[in-house]
Amino acid sequence: MNKQAQHIPTGYKSSPLGPIPEDWELKRLGDFSNFFSGGTPKSGNTLYYNGTIPFIRSGEINRDRTELFLSQEGIDNSSAKFVEIGDILYALYGANSGQCSLSKINGVINQAILCIRPKAVRYYIMTFLQLNKDHYYNSYLQGGQGNLSGEIVSNYKIAIPPIKEQERICAVLQLWDTAIEKQTALIEQLTLRKRGLMQQLLTGKKRLKGFSGEWKRIKAEEIFKSISVKGNGSEVLLSATQEHGVIPRDQLEGRVTMPTGDTNSFKLVEVGDFVISLRSFQGGLEYSEHRGIVSPAYTVLKPIVEIDKPFYRYYFKSAELIGHLAIAVIGIRDGKQISYEDFCFVKIPYPNIEEQKAISAVLLQSDKEIEIQKQKLTAMQAQKKGLMQVLLTGKRRIK
Repeated sequence: MNKQAQHIPTGYKSSPLGPIPEDWELKRLGDFSNFFSGGTPKSGNTLYYNGTIPFIRSGEINRDRTELFLSQEGIDNSSAKFVEIGDILYALYGANSGQCSLSKINGVINQAILCIRPKAVRYYIMTFLQLNKDHYYNSYLQGGQGNLSGEIVSNYKIAIPPIKEQERICAVLQLWDTAIEKQTALIEQLTLRKRGLMQQLLTGKKRLKGFSGEWKRIKAEEIFKSISVKGNGSEVLLSATQEHGVIPRDQLEGRVTMPTGDTNSFKLVEVGDFVISLRSFQGGLEYSEHRGIVSPAYTVLKPIVEIDKPFYRYYFKSAELIGHLAIAVIGIRDGKQISYEDFCFVKIPYPNIEEQKAISAVLLQSDKEIEIQKQKLTAMQAQKKGLMQVLLTGKRRIK
């Protein structure tokens, strides 16, 4: 970006990142930082793994624990390098390319991570890299998803305020980090509480006030039947997802393959139906709030007795049901789809309709509480990003 293309306010100067205060410096990251990346021990040698030294991979740069641990022998026989708490870890390639974080643990890194040790406030540099991720991609990779390298990253231009201002900017943003961490922990607590409620209420181990007596447990085929209504090719195409239930296929994230031929053989799904998805080893009985059609490979279920649909929507996500299905279907963990014949002989609870509704009301309220806190978290993250955009560019000064 040249100076003519920028509006330069009084007290500011031109830079490739946009106008910055006149008393800020623009430096190459490599001019004031040390860099190194790591490596991976030979995967087939078990002596190199199952040690005590955390092995940080690119998807774990912002975590306080790792899945893999190396032995000292594994480190000695590879180019894995040690990093310390507070080092900047920068993902060079893969799905996390361009992401960075301050290390939360002492450990070793692989070749997909660059460790950056700047002669500046590390938190400031880390947040500056986060804010300008897209700019760096567009400048050095033309916006693509190619691999980064230490050489590329060393050429990043960084706007550097005086040290005192760096510290004050960091103090403000770290207050938001603390608030965001607390909010995230609250959501995790509420989610664990809901999981506990599901385990207790959906199995009858814990009863709500006013309800007693033994629950009926009957075969699923006595509650649900498999339906196959075809000839509705003009309806909206649906897909079953683990996280969002049955949704229109055009709402799926990522690349979606749409059918090119006749869809009249697809099965009709109405609001309130359940679908046994192709990922039934993850639970896989999904509820539909949409009318449309699904692939003939899916099984569509409709209740044949009075039920509270939210109760069974929760029950079909319970650990108890997934455990029953795993027993009923050998090979389910390898991705085998559950057929209606597999499902119909599984015994599931059938408490009276009033208790079903009371239980689902408690769980729905729990979901609402979690959603409210998630919305607060999203708002906090947006506010922090807004502060980053003004503080890390010098549009708002803290002196």
